[in-house]
Amino acid sequence: MMDSTQISYGHTLPDQVDRISNHCAAQLDLLSDIRDLYRERAIIEKEYAAKLQALAKKVVEKKTRKMASAVLGDEPTKTWNEDTISESTLDRAYSKIIGSIVESAQDHINLADALSSQVVDPLKSLERKHEENVKKQTQFYEKVLNDRNRVYNDRAKSKQKYDEECVELEAYRQKQDRAQYDKHADRAAKQFEQQRIDMLNAKNVFIISTTVANKMKERFYAEDLPAIENQYQRLQEHLVQKYISVLHHAQALQITHYDVLKTLVTAADTALSEVDAQRDQAMFIDYNIRPFSMPTDWAFEPCASHYDTGEMSVDDAPKVFLQNKLSKCRSKLQELGPLLDGKKKDVEQLSKLVSAYATNGSLGNIDEVIESYLNAEHQATLYATSKTILDAEIETVQAALAGDEGSQQPHSFKSSSFTIPTECGYCKSSIWGLSKQGKTCRHCGISVHSKCELKVPAECSGTREARHRSSASVSSLSRTDSVLSTSSRSSISSNASKAVAPSASSFAQTSLDTHAENHARARVVFDFTPTSAFELAVHEGAQVDVLEDDDGSGWVKVADSNGGRGLIPASYIEAIDDTAGATTPRSSTPTAVTPNQGSGQYVRAIYAYQSQGEDELGLQEGDRIELTPGTAGGQYYAEGWWEGIDSRGTKGIFPSNYVTLI
Repeated sequence: MMDSTQISYGHTLPDQVDRISNHCAAQLDLLSDIRDLYRERAIIEKEYAAKLQALAKKVVEKKTRKMASAVLGDEPTKTWNEDTISESTLDRAYSKIIGSIVESAQDHINLADALSSQVVDPLKSLERKHEENVKKQTQFYEKVLNDRNRVYNDRAKSKQKYDEECVELEAYRQKQDRAQYDKHADRAAKQFEQQRIDMLNAKNVFIISTTVANKMKERFYAEDLPAIENQYQRLQEHLVQKYISVLHHAQALQITHYDVLKTLVTAADTALSEVDAQRDQAMFIDYNIRPFSMPTDWAFEPCASHYDTGEMSVDDAPKVFLQNKLSKCRSKLQELGPLLDGKKKDVEQLSKLVSAYATNGSLGNIDEVIESYLNAEHQATLYATSKTILDAEIETVQAALAGDEGSQQPHSFKSSSFTIPTECGYCKSSIWGLSKQGKTCRHCGISVHSKCELKVPAECSGTREARHRSSASVSSLSRTDSVLSTSSRSSISSNASKAVAPSASSFAQTSLDTHAENHARARVVFDFTPTSAFELAVHEGAQVDVLEDDDGSGWVKVADSNGGRGLIPASYIEAIDDTAGATTPRSSTPTAVTPNQGSGQYVRAIYAYQSQGEDELGLQEGDRIELTPGTAGGQYYAEGWWEGIDSRGTKGIFPSNYVTLI
């Protein structure tokens, strides 16, 4: 396989993936001609064998008619038989000649069969496998390229947004000047100040996206692109080596069959042994070197209608936005770190394994190892790309904040819908609508617009009571489910204010949110294959529930019809205007069940648990619970929650970490 000290595509041919891919295709086309040569050769060998057999049969018939006369004469005076004829040296010689023809014909048939099964078929399989690997490699290159372009496009969009905010700011400035001495002066001043904050936020996002685009560009040309080109080179080298290995075997078959042509066959085998893939690659490189320089970095571009500088804004309101963005990026980076480290170890181990298999063919099928290696390296590259983006954002925001990172009590927002107007906790304007226009903190209950999420200071009180003693704000929240009963709504409201056991509180809140809330429906427009544990595979045409909207990262969290949850690109789905298709929530009241409705699998409570809602089961240490059956019951009910039937025959849910299987 490719040695680390040899000349490489990635080092010497920057940004020439298309030419390298075309070179792989041209080389494969040439090797296909070699396979066709042996295929046609096998056909000729069979045709030649058939002619030899026909000739031998014809000669045997003539010999039978003439040999007796040739050996014994037309009218022998003694009785004779075939054994008498076989004693003739002439007959023996002739019989030997005929026998050699018959055996030669069979040898030609054996050679034709060997060429078909041991040369032509393996070469065809090798070509097909190589085409699949090159296709997969090309698809991966296109994905990396699309990811890079998506970052570039995000920067362009953020620049457009910044320009629009600047233009609107100037409009509000003029409006403020006109209303300076009338009764609308205060409102105009507030509108101008709010617009100024929005403009500064848009500016900060533009600066961040510029840094991210620069980092992404640097990584693409310095790491991803050379790695992809080197992977093409490794596949190309593997193809040539495997091809040569099979052709060596073909030559050995011919050497065995053609002793008289041994010199010619050996010369051909020697010529094949002199094939050097690396030397051919060096020649390709020598004829394809072109001048190259990395594109220049982007810089902040001020709006044409608004004077501004390239410094990050750290005024009070933009600073809160940056602090929240920093916290969010760090959280994502913390989740990504172990995945990236694990995948890098996999790549390192598989790379060593590929080298071992290439050195010692007796270890097994190297094709499967190479496929595993490429898959692991692709995933590691995608993880590293995500890390590059997060590092760039964190670095940019940290430099701007200069250590002032604010409070470390972030809110835990979830998407919410509202049937009546509710005041936004940040901008104080109304939130109203069923299209997930707002978000609500799971812990303190504050409600804000989706666009205001990152503007709220990270000072979560942790409880709803500490934020607001009045029940009016709680009752204003709606789970947007027209089929919820009055008792179900009461259960949700009361559960929101109860104190839950520390180890189960987060799970309880998640369960309530999951089963009491209707989510916007969307249709998948492109197939998506996950590359990490927190992504979800979806197929074109499928319908999903949008659990969390795009927060600016380009990803949304969805749930499919099978209960799977995860992230997919926001551009891979389109909204469905069909409120009638909303998911009907589970009943929130424990139900009495008839016998034989359990799964036959039991758990025992290891801790006491006080139920926090009508759909939950209270537990006492030592209680024996039978799990319910089905893909949506028992251990599969929800993350952190199982469903079972107690000794009284009542069905309900309980925290999974409060029980143990028996």
